[in-house]
Amino acid sequence: MNPANYDQQLEEKRLKLKALFAPYSELEIEVFASAPAHYRMRSEFRVWHDGEDLYYYMFDKGLDQKIRTEQYLPASLLINEMMEVLMAELRPNKILRHKLFQVDFLSTLSGEILVTLLYHRQLAEDWLLEAAQLKERLSTKFKVNLIGRARKQKFDLDCDFVIEQLEVNGRILTYKQVENSFTQPNAKVAIKMLEWAIEVTKGSQGDLLELYCGNGNFSIALAPNFRKVLATELAGPSVEAAQFNIAANHCDNVQIIRMSAEDFSDAMAGKREFYRLKGIDLSSYECNTIFVDPPRSGLDQNTLTMVSKYERILYISCNPNTLIENLQGLASTHRIERIALFDQFPYTDHMECGVMLIARTQP
Repeated sequence: MNPANYDQQLEEKRLKLKALFAPYSELEIEVFASAPAHYRMRSEFRVWHDGEDLYYYMFDKGLDQKIRTEQYLPASLLINEMMEVLMAELRPNKILRHKLFQVDFLSTLSGEILVTLLYHRQLAEDWLLEAAQLKERLSTKFKVNLIGRARKQKFDLDCDFVIEQLEVNGRILTYKQVENSFTQPNAKVAIKMLEWAIEVTKGSQGDLLELYCGNGNFSIALAPNFRKVLATELAGPSVEAAQFNIAANHCDNVQIIRMSAEDFSDAMAGKREFYRLKGIDLSSYECNTIFVDPPRSGLDQNTLTMVSKYERILYISCNPNTLIENLQGLASTHRIERIALFDQFPYTDHMECGVMLIARTQP
């Protein structure tokens, strides 16, 4: 992991992605680079106990050994700063360090950080007292929230989320990001993803349907490009965060439904009726554009069939291989208009990419 090699590793990804798309498009790939260091807004570290010593470690599969980790180049500067201060607090504290096995960090560009301490023991009042005092000390330097987790236990010292603020095309967007819920790990690249999605959907007609909307990350950014936005998400905490974010960003044209993309596909096909759709007039939406950001497994066949009926498909993928599999089914009905590579995870084989597809019957 050497920042001096960043450009080379990014070019290798571009060439690999270009080869994957070769059967479907000769378009040039738009490349959106990451910062070469301190780009991850969240990180997880195991904790090793060695007598009176205590330290973070990561496991190197290549070397087949633990690597003591005092600082971590990919993690945000805020996480690195907190790592040092927190460990200095934990080492001499017998209650807070007892059977501690992992520490998770979730930071923001706006300066907030959430720290989760995970234990192989049940937490009691003595832990709560020490944790509250720790939070008070940390708060003199950080805007921090603290969580303790053990089997079937979760203690929030204040709250279990951070508030991120992203500047997207000069507009400040506010996002509630909840612990243990999905958020984009590379915030600066996430901004580039949002700006690209806004650009490729400019001038859109009608409404937007979004599947897998998470906390409303894209829904809120794209809302000004559409008359209305209808979005689905299954995970309860993400839906709650999305509702918070809709209100915080004053988006009065966004509707979130808690249901899976697969169930929504069945509802749209008339296969089943769902109580969660009661009171929602699906016929009032004129969705010419659909946005999907599926899990690594890609779109299932029913959802793919539904997606293929839309004039415009915006597809963000965390797995180009399953995207290519889905394109095999979409290539007969749609052509690729734009392709982008977003380097969310530098120095890894992971490639985040986006495509804009237009129905072949469209000019």
